[in-house]
Amino acid sequence: MSAAEGVLLRSVTMWLLLQSLLLLASCLGSATAFPKGCYPSEEEGLKTFRCSNARLTEVPRDIPNDTNKLFLDSNRIPFLPRDAFRDLPLLLELDLSHNAIASVESGAFRGLAEHLHSLDLSSNRLVSVSKDTFNNLKAKVNLSNNPWLCDCRLQELIRTVDLVAGSSSGIVCHSSAQEEHVGKAFLQVIADTDFCNVYKKTTDIAMLVTMFGWFAMVISYLVYYVRQNQEDARRHLEYLKSLPSKQRRSEESSTISTVV
Repeated sequence: MSAAEGVLLRSVTMWLLLQSLLLLASCLGSATAFPKGCYPSEEEGLKTFRCSNARLTEVPRDIPNDTNKLFLDSNRIPFLPRDAFRDLPLLLELDLSHNAIASVESGAFRGLAEHLHSLDLSSNRLVSVSKDTFNNLKAKVNLSNNPWLCDCRLQELIRTVDLVAGSSSGIVCHSSAQEEHVGKAFLQVIADTDFCNVYKKTTDIAMLVTMFGWFAMVISYLVYYVRQNQEDARRHLEYLKSLPSKQRRSEESSTISTVV
């Protein structure tokens, strides 16, 4: 082997070794990018990302964007921010059960409307959620075992979402404006009570009371104004009577002209 061939062989060997090291580093980097306790897998032909019982306090940012099933259950996530899942366009199932979620920002599920068919928010700390949170979602939603406040907002929410079959009995009034509703299933309560209609009536009554109050104030002011002017006119006439006749007639003419 010539010296030139030896140099070429060493160069090729070094190049291959460098490529292998770079590939290994890339694989190791990808493996360590996931939060502790999270790992990708494939289940029933679907790409799955599991982070169950991983002590997470927020939604991970490095979830593969081709994920079909995402399990974030049994963690410590307190709220869902806007666009929390916007980089997961192929997501079919999302499990957020058994967390500490008390707040869901509007737009948290934006980008999932096309494919998502299952959303589990059971066993969290949800008290009240805007119906706009689930705009355009076609997924079956589980909202059971949360400390719900039974009011018009919850009524509108329930009318908006498609609940998982059998989960409605788990939506129970933890609090309510009417004490007798506490501890009852929400669907049982709204069979007899229309929270939104009650709210509308209360609002209408409040508006009527407010309008009547303003009207009474205006009337009171007008009465006061008329009486005050009458008193001023009476005092002025008494003053005119006390003047000499010629000056009085001049003052009266001036007063009449002013009044006219």
